[in-house]
Amino acid sequence: MPVLYLIPTPIADENLQTIPPYVQDIIRRLRVFIAERAKTARHFIKACAPEVPQQELRVAEVGKRADGSAAVLFQEAIREGLDVGLLSEAGCPGVADPGAAIVALAHREGIRVVPLVGPSSLLLALMASGMNGQRFAFHGYLSPKRPELARQFRQLEQQTRQQQQTQLFIETPYRSQMILEVALETLHPDTVFGIAQDLTGTGEWIRSLPVRDWKKQKSITLQKAPAVFLIGQQEIP
Repeated sequence: MPVLYLIPTPIADENLQTIPPYVQDIIRRLRVFIAERAKTARHFIKACAPEVPQQELRVAEVGKRADGSAAVLFQEAIREGLDVGLLSEAGCPGVADPGAAIVALAHREGIRVVPLVGPSSLLLALMASGMNGQRFAFHGYLSPKRPELARQFRQLEQQTRQQQQTQLFIETPYRSQMILEVALETLHPDTVFGIAQDLTGTGEWIRSLPVRDWKKQKSITLQKAPAVFLIGQQEIP
């Protein structure tokens, strides 16, 4: 019976050591892959299995801009009795990632789904935040417009207080500074705001403080790097 392997990829460039050896062993024997972006996937696969000729790999893209070939390739592979690997652009497939559609298809087809161990920026950020890790919610991308973003921040802050729930979201690297500015302008002084940038990378930077303490800092300029942002409360013993 074919298997769909959910393969995590590094969340920092060229950081292959964050992928366990057993996961790399599985990658080396696969020849069919579905990925968010084929070019990135091939680069990662080559790093894990340099002896495999690229022309032997079958790779299809899944997501908003894809042409539907991923579902076709998946169904072709399982009819041939071949295992399939599903890769995200970075981190864990199916989490903040369009690969969930292929996982759902596998369940409908009765195919075994095997999630593999690897880095998740969301969990790493939550672990390092000091905020509630028992109740949390991820919201993807928020609005790129300041007035709407401020409104969303107030909503998330309200959820945090009413449900004792940590709120997580992400943003493109070039908007990180704007996110920080709007957060400090909008959120209550007691609310904790967290930033986790370039996780597992050489420029990793994690800070989680009440808004009032953020405002006491000297001018902060965030690097243009992938980041997870958090809104919540901290319980300090």
